[in-house]
Amino acid sequence: MSVIGITGGIASGKSTFCRMLACRIEAEIFDADAEARMLLERDADVREAVTKEISSAAYGENGLPDRAEIRRVIFADAAAKGRLEGILHPRVRARWMTFAAEKANAASPLLVDIPLLFENHLESHFSSIITVACSRETQIQRVVARGIEEKIAESILAAQTPTLEKISRAHFVVWNDGGLEALESQADELVNRSGLFRRRASRLEP
Repeated sequence: MSVIGITGGIASGKSTFCRMLACRIEAEIFDADAEARMLLERDADVREAVTKEISSAAYGENGLPDRAEIRRVIFADAAAKGRLEGILHPRVRARWMTFAAEKANAASPLLVDIPLLFENHLESHFSSIITVACSRETQIQRVVARGIEEKIAESILAAQTPTLEKISRAHFVVWNDGGLEALESQADELVNRSGLFRRRASRLEP
């Protein structure tokens, strides 16, 4: 089984593209962001560490993480951001690597949806890497549409590897400044022409 990394900056559309691709090649997905959210919400050790090392107000009275508070702290303090990454990233990495090992004999690829692939120097773990990218203006618009302040959105982008570098380090690039139809077309193109999924793609052709 091949393990394919799909990465991109915030609001680039990588998760949407990952789902499109998975449908076409019958692949399983490991979503690193979803795993991090689950750890924040349900893992008692993570909650204790985040409350101690990030903010005593990191969790609300309902027991759920206060994401706005966590974002406020980590994007105002690079050291706090590093501490949060130190809490979450090793746990997330261990889970997707365990999942990949369990699926080692599967016929279909495993798609790992992982935003900080390059930032965490994980290239060697993947047989191929796909970067999903869009313009900075589009990213800001999409992040603000999620209810995040523009200043925070700018801070998030500043903390990530620049888009051009992600493009230069990927095996394949998908550009997502358009709508879903354009993204669907690129998913089809990647499957049918890249050779990455040739065996699976041949089954999808008329």
